[in-house]
Amino acid sequence: MSVKRRPWFAGIAAAAVVGLWLAVGVAPVAAAEPVSFGAPTASSKFGDGIDFVQPVTVTGSIERVEILLAMPGSIGPDVEPVADRPSGASAELTYHLDLSGGNTTPNTTFTARWRVVGTDGTIVVGPALRRVYADDRFDWKTLDGKVVRVHWTQGDQAFGKRALKIGDDAVAAASKLLGVTETEPIDLFVYADDQAFYDALGPATRENVGGQAHPDTRTVFALIKPGEIDAGWVEIVVPHELTHVVFQTAVDNPYHDPPHWLNEGQAVYLSAGYADSDRQQVRDAARDGTIIPLDGLAGAFPTTRDRFFLAYAESVSAVDRIVRVSGREALVKLIRSYHDGVSDDEAFQAAVGRSLADFQGDWLAELGTTAPGKTGPRPAPAGPLPEGWTGPQPNPSFEVTGSLPPPAPGAPRPGPSSPDPLARFLIPSFSVLGLVVLVVVLVVTSRRVRRNGAAAVDGPPAGWNRLYGRPTVRDEPPEGSVAWHLPRPDDDDEVGGGSEREDEPPVEPPHSQR
Repeated sequence: MSVKRRPWFAGIAAAAVVGLWLAVGVAPVAAAEPVSFGAPTASSKFGDGIDFVQPVTVTGSIERVEILLAMPGSIGPDVEPVADRPSGASAELTYHLDLSGGNTTPNTTFTARWRVVGTDGTIVVGPALRRVYADDRFDWKTLDGKVVRVHWTQGDQAFGKRALKIGDDAVAAASKLLGVTETEPIDLFVYADDQAFYDALGPATRENVGGQAHPDTRTVFALIKPGEIDAGWVEIVVPHELTHVVFQTAVDNPYHDPPHWLNEGQAVYLSAGYADSDRQQVRDAARDGTIIPLDGLAGAFPTTRDRFFLAYAESVSAVDRIVRVSGREALVKLIRSYHDGVSDDEAFQAAVGRSLADFQGDWLAELGTTAPGKTGPRPAPAGPLPEGWTGPQPNPSFEVTGSLPPPAPGAPRPGPSSPDPLARFLIPSFSVLGLVVLVVVLVVTSRRVRRNGAAAVDGPPAGWNRLYGRPTVRDEPPEGSVAWHLPRPDDDDEVGGGSEREDEPPVEPPHSQR
């Protein structure tokens, strides 16, 4: 007779289960979830917003309801409380995302999830729903390329193919140069109407803008009318903006953004080169003492027209110096180093062997100028203090300039005093001085207008595109300088794999004057 034995570990396992049950006791019953979720939906309308709807089945008592909204590039969702509580067995959670302010551009994707908290603390989160905020005012035509996806409203199929080729070639060349691979589509929206274009970009858009890139949503907007697709400036605007998207891919990191002048300077340099008109602007600013130091262009550019254009000219001037002195490999190394989240000085030291401040000094010295003195808000002179009170300590992060030493304790507080005879003399003098300043400003403005050609009252002078005030032709670089830019769709060397146009012979564009 044979005896069938259980494996030795079976008895041990059974004993362990019994022991655990005795130690813990009967397991508590899981808390009931307050709701169960159905399939969410959303609808959007340009200029209004997005409406999110989440069907739910109520199965418990609800303490609060929230919607979690995330956008591309955000570090986490925004939490928006919803006042309404669902009632009844079947209900709907609704939320209207107000975008009527115009500060959100089309093609922005929102990801929404609903969160419901029960009165017993139980938290349940619904399924994620992605909704694109689209410009639904138009029936868009669409063509897909290798990376670029072009959308346009007016113009035939040839128009779309031409825009697509310019875009794909620019992305291919910039990607190869910076050593990155673009796999996700980049949407290029081409508007033919000025007002519709500016409405899409929002109320803060400058009137001279003809293109804008949004790397976070991988979207580029351009203002090109059907008859302008073969204009020379289109081969500058579209590559310029698409280069910004590739640049962001090359430098993307969660710690530190490169200086804005480097971003804009490389885009101008690769799409248009360092044009004679930009050189002249920089030379004039260096001579007049109105140069903007590079550390003043690290963030937003100036908003006045002349300074706005000068900022672009100086940016490409600085990039041109990097290439001339250290080679284009140094520019690529500089850009790519930011991907590691390094500081500006670390990036410049590794690429050009100089700190950013030293590089700025070299650039200014080459222009025969120096950085102007810093101006801006200054602290008010210290007032009288109560006896024994030393007052707030200075903030070491704020450069205190021009402050007066505090008066001795017990000094009388300033107050109304008898009229000063000198003040009666100075007040009318200030009025005369203001008139003199106004005359000087008018004279300087008149000279600049004559120097730049026709005054731009209703728009940029003829020969300027609408992006950053640059001439629409490719100026010949001075002798001894470096001529380097992204290949154009009509250049001999194909980049994007498209065929060259053979319907018209190459024409040397005339040189325009600023």
